[in-house]
Amino acid sequence: MVLLLLLSGFGLKCQTMGEAKEGSISFITSQNVYVKFQSTENITVGDTLFTIQDTKKTPVLIVKDMSSISCVCTPISSNQWTVGDKVTTQYKMVRQKKTGELEPKPAVAPIFAPVDSTTAKKEMPIMSKQSISGRISVSSYSNFSSVSDLSQRMQYTFSMNARNIGNSKLSGEAYISFAHKINEWSVVKADIFNGLKIYSLAMNYSINKNSTVWIGRKVNPLLSSVGAVDGLQYESKFKSLTVGIFAGTRPDYMNYSFNAKLLQYGGYVSHDHTTSNGNMQTSAAFVEQKNNGFTDRRFAYFQHTNSLLTNLYLFGSVEFDLYKKVMSTQDSTFTQDNKPSMSNVYVSLRYRVVKQLSLSLSYSTRQNIIYYETYKTIIDQLLAMANTQGYTFQVSYRPGKYISLGANAGYRYSKQDPKPSKNLYSYLTYSNVPWINACATISATLMETTYVSGSIYSAGLSRDLIPGKLFGGLDYRRVNYKFINTDAPLLQNMAEMNLTWMVAKRLSLSLNYEGTFEKARNYERIYVNLTQRF
Repeated sequence: MVLLLLLSGFGLKCQTMGEAKEGSISFITSQNVYVKFQSTENITVGDTLFTIQDTKKTPVLIVKDMSSISCVCTPISSNQWTVGDKVTTQYKMVRQKKTGELEPKPAVAPIFAPVDSTTAKKEMPIMSKQSISGRISVSSYSNFSSVSDLSQRMQYTFSMNARNIGNSKLSGEAYISFAHKINEWSVVKADIFNGLKIYSLAMNYSINKNSTVWIGRKVNPLLSSVGAVDGLQYESKFKSLTVGIFAGTRPDYMNYSFNAKLLQYGGYVSHDHTTSNGNMQTSAAFVEQKNNGFTDRRFAYFQHTNSLLTNLYLFGSVEFDLYKKVMSTQDSTFTQDNKPSMSNVYVSLRYRVVKQLSLSLSYSTRQNIIYYETYKTIIDQLLAMANTQGYTFQVSYRPGKYISLGANAGYRYSKQDPKPSKNLYSYLTYSNVPWINACATISATLMETTYVSGSIYSAGLSRDLIPGKLFGGLDYRRVNYKFINTDAPLLQNMAEMNLTWMVAKRLSLSLNYEGTFEKARNYERIYVNLTQRF
């Protein structure tokens, strides 16, 4: 029935849908993953992002906060992220705005990730008028196969942004989720924070149009390397200069609860320069993090964004550790060393050759971040690990109104790996297939790592079934993996179906099914989400 709906009907245009957007990981903290897009239009807080490394569209990130071209996300998988990794949104319905209708307010106050700070405008509203918005959602993740029992995970999410409460200078925000597995309630009983995650819960007071103070748990966009701060944050702006300080604690590294032993404090300064050609922003921060009174990590970071040259965008960041312990090879003892040592570097350059063609190149080198007190039992292992370096090249081209194509090539290497990892992803999308008025996408992924090599080929269709009400999509993937330690390849046929139904103006229901079929066994996954906005 779904297939007939997808292939039948006339006058239903793919353009009523927001296209699936591809983004790249631009920054990583211990609690959050920052994803950069060309634009976050039609992405909303609470949306799920999917991995595209093997084109499986496995849900891996949840959008927590967002700016005009970047999202701050919460991981929902065990993926080990690296700057430059690609993720994608799902195709989703965009309700057509009626004449004179106002744009809906975001569910959570927009924040600006590190790569977007040049576009961040810290303007106070002209009038302190109350505005409250948010969303409540219930999600179910079910996994079952021919070789194991059903596993089901439930997640309940609440987010709210309350601006100028009672028409005052007081505002607040919250983002809270609770997750548990069916028939595993004992895990939550043992510790409520095994299921409850408070990602944001804070109040804000606007002293004046240039100075604000936050109290509670909040991620500061100009302190992205720090992650969430449980405590006090103060920021003041002097023309093009922004200065801020903070003091508080870090969330517990085991279950993200409150931990009074993890003291942290620091400050930052940021300078913005805007001309008719573009923007430039430079910022620096110093952070001291402790564990039970002892220095856990001390570091400084600098970042720079620049779009002053026409069609050219540059972003760069560098991180310096200011505290480390050096292990003696003779007796395995540690001595303190406060000399600055560069730990992480990321540089990205994007050039728009013409309107239809854009190129980008990025380089990253990342070492293990070591918290000397938290990880003191395995410091010697962490110090022995080499850093990872990588390059990513991307090209996207839109030769016609309905056609877009692109490719992404990646190369990563580490001294510990016998050989580097390489991958190539390419795609072709046609957004107005004749007769069926659907969006069609074909893609191919080639990969080679130390332990596995293989290919993935994919084809998919998506379209509006009922304009503005019901949207659906079908995908098929053929996977062929070859492992270094076995002669038998892994062959998989994967099918996916997704439906999104706008039940009411602010109520939506989505369903995603994915089946993986192998010669001897099958795996199936079902994701259901019900979201009510207010």
